[in-house]
Amino acid sequence: MEHESSQGQQPGQMTPPPFWRSRYGIGLIVFGAVAAYFLLTEHRAHFFGALPFLLLLACPLMHVFMHGGHGGGHAGHHGGNKPDSNHPVVQPESPTREQP
Repeated sequence: MEHESSQGQQPGQMTPPPFWRSRYGIGLIVFGAVAAYFLLTEHRAHFFGALPFLLLLACPLMHVFMHGGHGGGHAGHHGGNKPDSNHPVVQPESPTREQP
């Protein structure tokens, strides 16, 4: 089964590798790893001194970027009481009466 390419490539053409798998991307990763190693070994005291503040800074950053801020796209933003497809509405069970 042949699929049409949406990027206008011919069926026999190869696509270039993504940047991080190219020569320059791998070189940048290696250079970054070496730089991080030397920064961490030479400035260990500064890094561990700033670590508690970095952890405190991570909390609001995770709240904004991982949870989508306040509300995060729940049904309350877009018009009323529509149930959210990701969060099904659970109806409480009605209490059953035992017959004597």
